[in-house]
Amino acid sequence: MKALQTLTPYLRPYRAGILQGLVLVIVSNALNLAVPFFIKQGIDALDDPGEAATAPLRYAMLVVVVALLGGVARYGMRELLNGISRRVEYDLRNDFFRHLLRMDPGFFGSVQTGDIMSRATNDIQAVRMAAGPAYMYLVNTVVISILALSLMFWIDPRLTLLALIPMVLLPPVTVGFGKAIHSRFERIQDQFGILSTVVQENLAGARIVKAYTQEGAQVERFRSLSHNYLERNLELARVSGMFHPFLGLLGGLGMVIVLWIGGMSVMRGTLTVGDFIAFGLYLGMLVWPLIALGWVVNLFQRGAASMARLNRIFAAEPSITDPPHPTGPEVVSGEIELRNVSFRYPGTERWVLRNVSFHVPAGATLAIVGPTGSGKSTLVNLLVRMYDPTEGEVRLDGTALHRFPLERLRALIGIVPQDPFLFSDTIRENLALGFDEPNLEAREARVRHAARIAQLDTTVAELPAGYDTRLGERGINLSGGQKQRATLARALARDPRLLILDDALSAVDTHTEWEILHGLREVFEGRTSVIVSHRVKAVMDADLIVVLDAGEVAEQGTHTELLAGDGLYAALQHRQLLAEDLDAEDVLAPARNDL
Repeated sequence: MKALQTLTPYLRPYRAGILQGLVLVIVSNALNLAVPFFIKQGIDALDDPGEAATAPLRYAMLVVVVALLGGVARYGMRELLNGISRRVEYDLRNDFFRHLLRMDPGFFGSVQTGDIMSRATNDIQAVRMAAGPAYMYLVNTVVISILALSLMFWIDPRLTLLALIPMVLLPPVTVGFGKAIHSRFERIQDQFGILSTVVQENLAGARIVKAYTQEGAQVERFRSLSHNYLERNLELARVSGMFHPFLGLLGGLGMVIVLWIGGMSVMRGTLTVGDFIAFGLYLGMLVWPLIALGWVVNLFQRGAASMARLNRIFAAEPSITDPPHPTGPEVVSGEIELRNVSFRYPGTERWVLRNVSFHVPAGATLAIVGPTGSGKSTLVNLLVRMYDPTEGEVRLDGTALHRFPLERLRALIGIVPQDPFLFSDTIRENLALGFDEPNLEAREARVRHAARIAQLDTTVAELPAGYDTRLGERGINLSGGQKQRATLARALARDPRLLILDDALSAVDTHTEWEILHGLREVFEGRTSVIVSHRVKAVMDADLIVVLDAGEVAEQGTHTELLAGDGLYAALQHRQLLAEDLDAEDVLAPARNDL
């Protein structure tokens, strides 16, 4: 239950509304408890000949009026308190999403997407139920218990004490069942996170599942996990199913005592019929809150379990944050320098980069090449400060990257990732994602200019809705090459100071890649550009080429210098030229056979 204490900041802005709602809880219960009193008065008035003719109608009218007023008060309390719980849910979900966007890639590498989605939906919903209905019914139970018990004591103190004897078992029963519900609900939410992850992976990888004919295996896997989820829910249902009847049993035992002892008192004349009926009604009003208390405990335990899961996410802090005293030049020219940079991913021992050093003047083009797994993409992650170096420094215009404010640093960079990602929105909105231009005409001109440079304009022209074409999830209705060109256009539309292409054209053919890079020459002018590619032909015009091998700089220099050095770069070019020749021979072979 301590986990719910973190809800206090979310409840505080609505304290006036909460107070009004709780006042209405008291008022509605007070009005409802007046009904048995008026019934008692009406029944007892039948013994008075002077009142017998008019009293029943008078008290009946009072019962109707009080019931109507109680209904209005109860509507007001539900409207206020349940409405506030929805606002708390809204604030909590927004903060949760905002916190997720602060986290670094290392966090998302350790937490499954399905588990995050489970917390963002089911857990926040469970917390909302605890923040609204649970508190409302808890206060309702406390108020009606105090008022009903007071009136019962006023009618017959001895009978009240006897009726409460079964209630002695209430505290230990509530605590025991509460713990059982809490632990079981937490296990249910954990399993639901696993189930959500499997669904998310299968939907995102539907093509792979079909290509490898794994539909049956994945259905069986889902069935097994779903069965586990069902068993955990049934286990909770069994516990909850015993809890509510047990509370009802305790209330029923109290009613048996009242019928027995109270009935005898009526026969002896020590208790009026009106008092006996009112006492029974008050006990009935007391029994329902006791049964509702089981539901309230259930809600609180579910909410506490879910809030604990949310708190574990909120407690995680990104390793990449703004510096306490940010610095950096007023105007960034784009000079890049790496000084003895070494890096290994958090929680691992293997060095991905080792003693990497090079210097790129402002406005120059840097190319990074090397075999698969040599550390090229990791180096890009350091340049955009997705990670900080384990050792050494990455500098921009002479200032270490970790000294820049994150928002300003990333506003200077346009990156085209190796794995293109597009949002489920129009092509126009995807390309305009990285900049804020209030003038619609200027915004449109930037989008179209960037698309033309990335050679995406012809593709867009062939689409029925043009730039208003809405893309599917992750741009699924575009080919791999079209998605890469779209992400390239998005980066270009931002007009960044530092442009990074992380093997961004691997899905297009060599000729198209050369045409795009040739068209980018004007874009490269006046800004620092970084090209990561496995194709030597794509980087031969770069001002500096850094060749990585096993995380270390094997060699660096211009295309001519590296060929003259006859090292790894020259070997890469030789292999790629040979592969191109072999491909050309394969294409011409059928024509030769026809001669």
